[in-house]
Amino acid sequence: MRTIRAMGIARIDAPAAEVYGIIADYHVGHPSILPPAFQNLVVESGGVGAGTRIRFEMKIGGRLRTLRAAVTEPDPGRVLVESDLDGGGVTTFTVTPLGEAVCQIHILTEWTSGGLRGWVESILAPRMLEPLYSEELAILQRVATEGTAGRRPN
Repeated sequence: MRTIRAMGIARIDAPAAEVYGIIADYHVGHPSILPPAFQNLVVESGGVGAGTRIRFEMKIGGRLRTLRAAVTEPDPGRVLVESDLDGGGVTTFTVTPLGEAVCQIHILTEWTSGGLRGWVESILAPRMLEPLYSEELAILQRVATEGTAGRRPN
């Protein structure tokens, strides 16, 4: 088995608490930062932070996949984790303050896969996911600095 990782990292010109609040709010904030490859986000329960369960579609590599995830907060206000309910990967959002009005956000998705499939995924998945994370982080920068949470980007 091999561990496959895809990540994105960016400096956001907004307070860490505000950025974390956007990410943790699955009713308004989180949907407002998703690139078009992520579609139809539905909150199945909860909606803000730990205890939230979501369902969404992701179009990647020409395939549309439906995913379900449970949200936990191992370090509330700093670390939020989405765990695939069907045994897939884990996506961790880590927000680190760099000052009063600036922070760093790190998105990391990890999963294990074996055999030929694992080898192929280890090559292709980061190349497909990391540009999506860069786009998501750019949208997050705009939403956090313009106060546009809840409005889909054009």
